[in-house]
Amino acid sequence: MIEIPLGLPAELVPLSWLLGVWEGSGVLDYAIDPPAGSGESAEATRLTREFGQRVSFSHDGLPYLSYSSYSWLYPTEEGGEPTPLVTETGYWRLGRPLGDADTGPGMLPGTGAPRYTDADAVETLRNADGGFDLEVAIVHPDGVSELYLGQVKGPRIDLVTDAVMRTQTAKHYSAATRIYGLVDNHLLWAWDIAALGQPLRTHASGRLAKVD
Repeated sequence: MIEIPLGLPAELVPLSWLLGVWEGSGVLDYAIDPPAGSGESAEATRLTREFGQRVSFSHDGLPYLSYSSYSWLYPTEEGGEPTPLVTETGYWRLGRPLGDADTGPGMLPGTGAPRYTDADAVETLRNADGGFDLEVAIVHPDGVSELYLGQVKGPRIDLVTDAVMRTQTAKHYSAATRIYGLVDNHLLWAWDIAALGQPLRTHASGRLAKVD
């Protein structure tokens, strides 16, 4: 059963099953094809490792979720130490036009009464598929920023990058999809990427249990 915390903004109820701290493990599995002209005998390089992950979804009373993720590689030898892998941070919110009552741009305060303060108002945001449109912004410390569009429909989320920004020094990364689902009280996810000159393909997946 999904418990909705007291004080949760009505707009976040469709995302309420994400709230909390989740921890578990996953598998990184990404194939890198040989460069063009390498010959028929050239084989793809396959990166496969197991990792641990801790994910947090929280809110501060505003109509979005704050997201953070930290992951680490498990040691390949007995007695070895885990190796820090990657971190992410970002924001998740229902996709809707912002009005005068919403804050921004910058630190400009909203004016007037908010529109989506109860379940009936939020229901008007349902899309033709019966879900709610989503906008998700995720920032990586390696110079990559992603903007995902997608939807939440019950305990499932589907996301596709609408834009990827890279600094001049970042590695090549051009597109991604992410899927999240609540299955047997576990948060399951899969992440496909197009990077390092490769087309969109399997990249990583995980299974997390709520720890807080």
